[in-house]
This record gives sequence, C-alpha cells and structure tokens, in this order.
Amino acid sequence: MLTDMHIAIIGGDARQLEVIRKLSELDGKVSLIGFDQLDDGFAGASKHSFHSVDPKTIDGIILPVSGMSEEGEIESIFSGEKITLPEEWLKEIPAGTVIYTGISTAFLKKLAMDHDCKLVELVERDDVAIYNSIPTAEGTVMLVIQNTDITIHNANVIVTGFGRLGMTVARTFRNLGAKVEVVANEPELRARAFENNLTAYPVQELEQKVKHADIVINTIPAKILSVNVLAKMMPHTLVVDLASKPGGTDFRYAEKRGIKALLALGLPGIVAPKTAGKIIASVVTDLLQEQWETK
Repeated sequence: MLTDMHIAIIGGDARQLEVIRKLSELDGKVSLIGFDQLDDGFAGASKHSFHSVDPKTIDGIILPVSGMSEEGEIESIFSGEKITLPEEWLKEIPAGTVIYTGISTAFLKKLAMDHDCKLVELVERDDVAIYNSIPTAEGTVMLVIQNTDITIHNANVIVTGFGRLGMTVARTFRNLGAKVEVVANEPELRARAFENNLTAYPVQELEQKVKHADIVINTIPAKILSVNVLAKMMPHTLVVDLASKPGGTDFRYAEKRGIKALLALGLPGIVAPKTAGKIIASVVTDLLQEQWETK
C-alpha cells in the first residue's frame, strides 16, 4: 500500500487515468496538475495547480510518457493551459525526489540533476518496452492495412532491428502470413531470428534487399533508411518508422521519390490507451512501493 505517500501526476493523456486509478486503489495521496478538464473523479485524487500543492510534501512526480520538451513544456490532453514546472516550486522539492517519465530529454535530465532529483525513464526499462511492443505491433498492423492495397499475407516485409520491439513486430507479421526478413548487425540477434525461422542479414546488405520489399518497418533509432536505401525501393513500398523521434528514415527523400513513409510514434497510447496505461501503472506502482518501503 502507498498510504500517506504523496504523488504529483503532472499532465498526460488517457494512459495516465489508469495510473491515477491504480494509485488511488493503493491509498496514495494523488495530486493532479494539468487535469482541469478531467471529468472523471477518483477517490484519493484531487485536481490542483502548482500553487495549491506544497512541494515540500511531494514523495514522487509522474510525468507523461512523452516527458518534457526541450522547452520545458509538459503535454496534457486534459488542460487547455501551457504546463511548465515553476522554478520556485522545484526549488522546494525534497532532495532525492523521484521523477518518473516515459522518455527523457536533455532539458529534463539537467532539470533533475540541478534539483537533486532521481530520474526514472520507464520506456528504457526492458519490461515496459516488451509489454509496449504488443500494442505497438498491433498498431503497426493497423497502419499497414490502412496504407496498402495488398494483404499482409504473402507480402514481403523487412523489419530493421530485432530487439525488444523488432522481435515482436517480426513475429506478428510472420504469424499473419507475411514473408519476413530481419536486419540486425549483432550476430546474436541474427541467431535469434534464425531460431525464430526468420531470414536475417546485417545492415550493409539492406540496400540490395529492399528492392523486393512491399513493407519496411524500422525500429532502429539511427538513419538506417538513407537516400541510398530508399533509392532502391519500389515506389509502392510502405515505410513504417517506429523508432524514437526523428526516426531512422530520410523522410525528405522518401517524399521526393513518392514513397509513403510514416513516423509512427506513441502507438500504444493511440491504439490501446487503457492497456498501455495499465502497463505503466503496474510498473510505476511497483517502483513507488519499493521507494516507500525503503524510505
């Protein structure tokens, strides 16, 4: 239980509702900032502004999956106001306060360091990334169906990267009947692809292999789909880039060639916000309980 633990949830989307619900069930004291347009009521949770929450009483801060921009802004679909952390409020937060965020930026990392806060990036955790790969893969299937005029069954699909996300995506498309190839430089990942009955090859071979691809799905956060690679693709090839912003595709050149290339960020929150929220809620509450028990 989180009885008497004070958690500030600042901004977010529908995924945060599951976090609020879970924390309330565990008897935490939850202050919601940036939720002035939220209609749902949660026992144990109350809407506030920064000025109505005493920062000295805060035990933990939960930011959205999108974290904080380089300009210091925090997104919230539940508020029409611009949300930024006031400097005078931050100065009063107890040293060692844990800030939980989905992803981080240089701005947020510096802010946490300057105010002696511990920063936990949830999306970097293996458990969160693997759980999130499921709705991401389903969302990718949705995008492919919406943006192609062929079936996934028997389509030639290339998945670049065979990590926590790439593995799930490749398996999902294989199970739908696609002919899937995997791109990975690491020998151990190519071995794992082979064990999954998937053809695999290193990045340097991609330029030649894309000539027959109907669909290319990128999960590598580096410029994998360069001008040279895109130049070898067929005009009807669909690119779905799942890598973190700015992705691994030269979108300018893809547009010039008439290749449809989609940067698909935040698919779990789009296609399955309830499930994605439960994933975050489960991990965050476990971490908060550990933090509370060791205080």
